[in-house]
Amino acid sequence: MQPASHLWTYSLVSVILVSLLSLIGLAFISVGEEKLKRIIFVMVSLAVGGLFGDAFIHLLPESFERLGSNLQASLYVLAGIFAFFVLEKFLLWRHEHVLESDHSIHPVGYMNLLADGAHNFIDGAIIGASYVVSLHVGIATTMAVIFHEIPHELGNFFVLLYAGFTKRRALFFNFVSAVFAIVGTIISLLVGSRVENFSSVMLPLAAGGFIYIAGSDLVPELNKESKLGKSVVQMLAIGLGVGLMLLLDMLED
Repeated sequence: MQPASHLWTYSLVSVILVSLLSLIGLAFISVGEEKLKRIIFVMVSLAVGGLFGDAFIHLLPESFERLGSNLQASLYVLAGIFAFFVLEKFLLWRHEHVLESDHSIHPVGYMNLLADGAHNFIDGAIIGASYVVSLHVGIATTMAVIFHEIPHELGNFFVLLYAGFTKRRALFFNFVSAVFAIVGTIISLLVGSRVENFSSVMLPLAAGGFIYIAGSDLVPELNKESKLGKSVVQMLAIGLGVGLMLLLDMLED
């Protein structure tokens, strides 16, 4: 095992680099509003594929493996879906009865931030735990998380834009969500193996959240587009999002 000072340094530097990926939206900060609207049409489709792919290719298989009980993992996934259903009900009620502004944020934005925060916390905990094993395992895990987070964070940014956030607010809140990875790493290093039990429960809950957000909020919006050409582009973008997650899974193996 590495000296404690090196362990903390490597872990924190790695997770800070991962968290900075949430600022990938800076590449689009100078894009005009009209052009951005056309990009969002494709990127929300890509986000749907990414969310479904992340849930079914990464989070669910790892949940079943960690918990060792298909029934228990499935119940946690259902609990995640139901929890986000309840959360959306509350946010919709607040949206209709409290927020009267024409510029209010669609609840899917806040729901996405919550689910992504849980996901980032788990990534951070995994990075910290990996460096406890060895330096090589920690670096390999960090690289896997980085490759995984690039398309994921880009999708998050565009989901927030779709929900009504300004570009600067979307960047800020996406970064705040990413900071939970740093929290996860710190807790992982402080409490050791006990955080693994916590993250094993959070994995299927986050998967349920991603499934609900993609299936309940984003897919119905995509279905409002009936033109053949644009519908084909949507399907290709969804396929690309799933394909990216599958490719990342193959690279991680």
